[in-house]
Amino acid sequence: MATRSLKPVQGALLLALSALLFSLMGVLIREVSSTAGNEAVVFFRNLIGVLAFLPLVLLKGVAPLHTRRLKSHLWRSGFGLLAMYCFFYAIAHLPLADAMVFTYSAPVFTPLIAWWWLKEPLTRRMQLTSLVGFAGVLLVAKPSGALFDSLSLVGLAASILAAFAFVSIREMSDTEPAFRMVFYFALFSTLGSTVPFVLTWQPLSDTTLLLLVAVGVMATISQLAMSKAYTLAPPGLIGPFAYLAIVFSGLLAWLRWGETPDLWSVLGTLLIFGASLSAVIRRKR
Repeated sequence: MATRSLKPVQGALLLALSALLFSLMGVLIREVSSTAGNEAVVFFRNLIGVLAFLPLVLLKGVAPLHTRRLKSHLWRSGFGLLAMYCFFYAIAHLPLADAMVFTYSAPVFTPLIAWWWLKEPLTRRMQLTSLVGFAGVLLVAKPSGALFDSLSLVGLAASILAAFAFVSIREMSDTEPAFRMVFYFALFSTLGSTVPFVLTWQPLSDTTLLLLVAVGVMATISQLAMSKAYTLAPPGLIGPFAYLAIVFSGLLAWLRWGETPDLWSVLGTLLIFGASLSAVIRRKR
């Protein structure tokens, strides 16, 4: 059987491109949030994702979509959709780089949730890694006398819910291919976000509608680029390049709104990055 050739340079470049597109999506969400509610942003992001799958469904048919794990797909979609609501809200109201940090801190909580949910082993090193990463999250969240303000709690909720979504993916990855999981997530998330969108409906200008579509397009292309990147090289080799999204977001927010991260946010980001990189090295070994 032929082995798949590794192309780490191309993979890293594609993952960097995915990070850049993800950051641009964040800028677009910040811009459109002044004229559209969070419900509309989430709905259009998911709708574009479903529409992107239509050519594949027409080409391959519905047979590859047959599943016996519908309940697992519903759990994964529920966690992922709630995380998306929290994440997009955080983007609209927090400094963009800080919101991105919350998104990429999900791996900090994944080992603990996998231990609780899937009964996976939790070694002392994994506990230490999670503790260091959580310390980084606290530095970005900047706990006050009330521990957290409401916006930081939303960002933290996005991280934890995303971690639950990751673990739910792992739970059904023994029978469900990535294509099927992504399709059902897009489908169920679109259906789930339709109700809040309709209940909070407000007229959308042409400019707002264009921005909402652009958010969905950016997110979809970013996801496709990331998926392609991981077919060219393993996550353990190129995964850290995904953290460029935090750097790109910081630069874009500085150019667009003059936002500059403070020292605590920088230190927190470094701790989260270090903890995640340690986890990647551990899995590779």
